[in-house]
Amino acid sequence: MECSWKTVLLLVCASLGVQYTAIRTLRDTLSGPCQGVYHCQSQHHRESNWRTLCVESWTFTEAPRKHILLFATTRSGSSFTGQLLNHHPEIFYMFEPLYHVQQAFTNSSGRLRRSLDRRALLGAYRDLLLNLYNCDLHFMESYIRPEPQDHVTNSFFRRSSSHALCSPPVCLDGEDGIVLDPPEETRCPKKCGALNLTLASASCLSRGHVAIKTVRIPEVGDLRTLAEDPRLDLKIIHLVRDPRAILASRMMAFSDQFRAWKIWNATGRQPRYVDLSQITSTCKDMLASAETGLQKPSWLQGRYLLVRYEDLAFNPQRKAAELYQFVGLEMEDRVQMWITKNTNSNLSAPTEWNYRYSTTRDSRVTAESWRLRLGFDIVRTVQNLCNKTLALLGYRLVHSAAQLRNLSHSLVETKTFQPSISQT
Repeated sequence: MECSWKTVLLLVCASLGVQYTAIRTLRDTLSGPCQGVYHCQSQHHRESNWRTLCVESWTFTEAPRKHILLFATTRSGSSFTGQLLNHHPEIFYMFEPLYHVQQAFTNSSGRLRRSLDRRALLGAYRDLLLNLYNCDLHFMESYIRPEPQDHVTNSFFRRSSSHALCSPPVCLDGEDGIVLDPPEETRCPKKCGALNLTLASASCLSRGHVAIKTVRIPEVGDLRTLAEDPRLDLKIIHLVRDPRAILASRMMAFSDQFRAWKIWNATGRQPRYVDLSQITSTCKDMLASAETGLQKPSWLQGRYLLVRYEDLAFNPQRKAAELYQFVGLEMEDRVQMWITKNTNSNLSAPTEWNYRYSTTRDSRVTAESWRLRLGFDIVRTVQNLCNKTLALLGYRLVHSAAQLRNLSHSLVETKTFQPSISQT
């Protein structure tokens, strides 16, 4: 029997009124004699009529699809690391799509609804990830607010951080490389208009692989169901960072939430109402995930790689190459060019905070610049709360303010974390 996948994709490309059922039909036809994942490879040229581009200029090949998860915590360098994946031409990258799930279950005061327990929220996260890895972006419509109309939305979180969502066929006026460094939140929506989720699903199917960044899943153990799902080839990149640096970054990026910490840092006196639970929880989750991953359980064989942000900042080319080797892809020239451009910025370190999700910086300087911003009393407190995490991940302690400020002595130990090897 002759495969029908190409005919279906041409029908999807042929109409601006493309519908959800066409995407589902396309995905469902990739079975039987059409086994494997098929994707289009565009010739990356401007085309005013994207329908012609789709029909005449795209070629179709069979290739195994990679499902990549950048698993991190807030202010750990995940925006920077995510761009290493975003700049690969065959990766469909999404920045924090789980944000929409969290927002849907959050009340007006910013707290999760009482009726929603941890298990239900994690279940919703996993369901969305599974559907996104299968390029079903319509599954997000239940969570996006306001609800999309006719599969079109203006509320897709951080759309500008994805090349794929700002380029043809999703964006009729888009161009390759529209993502700016740092990203400009308004440029992509202004050039491209509202996001058509059906076209986004088609674009996802046209690329060979899917990568998603998230800081909303607490522990790597929460991903076991997805790791064991035979429909996925999940690769988990666990990004960690010195908890002292994470705290310093959060204090700068989220001033209102960390006002008590900023008062403490400025005065040297700890306010009675300072909340220690958040950084404690961050360290606890990071420790539990690293311990699980480094023990190399069978369900993580060949699926887990621990990466320290500091190693990536000190040796971006080498560590990025290791990251791509782990996921089983070649590091394209475009990725190397982006690294060269974005890790040797002449900007002074404090400028990185002018934009909350900036990815342009002198990476070697910013990796330990927190040592010039945090007071020793706060650092000592974090060390007491996170001592096991710091030890496991290879971060040295400081015992005086002078030691803290001495940047000639790195607090990052030389340490190698070998990826888990598949037994197959």
